[in-house]
Amino acid sequence: MLDGEANTQFEADVLEGLSRPQKTLAPKYFYDEAGSALFEAICQTPEYYPTRVETALLARVARELAPDIEPGAALVEFGSGASEKTRLILDAASSIGLYVPIDISVEALAAAAARIAAAYPNLRVAPIAADFTQPLRHAALDRAPAVVGFFPGSTIGNFTPAEARRFLTGAHALLGPRASFLIGVDLVKDLDVLRAAYNDAAGVTAAFNLNVLARINRELGGDFRLDQFAHRAIWNAELSRIEMHLESLKAQTVWVAGRPFHFESGETLHTENSHKFTVPAFTALAMSAGWRINTCWTSDDQPFAAFLLAPAASR
Repeated sequence: MLDGEANTQFEADVLEGLSRPQKTLAPKYFYDEAGSALFEAICQTPEYYPTRVETALLARVARELAPDIEPGAALVEFGSGASEKTRLILDAASSIGLYVPIDISVEALAAAAARIAAAYPNLRVAPIAADFTQPLRHAALDRAPAVVGFFPGSTIGNFTPAEARRFLTGAHALLGPRASFLIGVDLVKDLDVLRAAYNDAAGVTAAFNLNVLARINRELGGDFRLDQFAHRAIWNAELSRIEMHLESLKAQTVWVAGRPFHFESGETLHTENSHKFTVPAFTALAMSAGWRINTCWTSDDQPFAAFLLAPAASR
């Protein structure tokens, strides 16, 4: 559940997105309590390779990083979700003294923070319930001897290039001039593998996509009929991304927050992008936002990378 200010922003963003020629929604609004649970279920489907491939890669990366993390360092995680991958870092680097998970879902954040606090009693846990794409500050980070940013899951791929650049610039401001930043990035791969990952046979991704309509109905007085929309995931070769859409199965008018929005039969609501990178493409993106590549690790399984960034001015 959103607070009043956030709910007003949700309404404004939904109404603006539905008013566009190509109707669209920001993917951050997938993550209410039900949506967060559905995403965790997606990560367990056999088709969704990013979680298992990245987890295996991070286990290796964490062991290599741990000796260089200063005692008392702060670990800041963007879009923390269930904080499962975080444990790989915390287990390898027991010197970390502060964990700052940031997530837009208040319920998921509170549950994950409580689990981490119980599992690591000597770790200070200071969650931030916020949209991590917006400017943020946390006074405790100014006092930390070192700061490590963590952004797994290739969530960076959900942004357009301009949005990704803004996020990386904002993360630079939050983490500080001496920070390091570990980011998981999905790489271009076989198209059959990509398509299957976003069209799982059990329909979990479809339920996740449709849940945003249920959220609009519940929180904004919408009257979407979920059975009149179908999940679609397609590969956009020109932009190197998987696109998720909800296709209207008939001509219909939907009401949201007292306003009507017409859908033609076959018209789609664009809900998410998942860009796939090459190593040079992500390197160029990071550099454009004031970072340099310290280290890049790649997986032995489906192509996936972990990049350790440092501020470009630091040496």
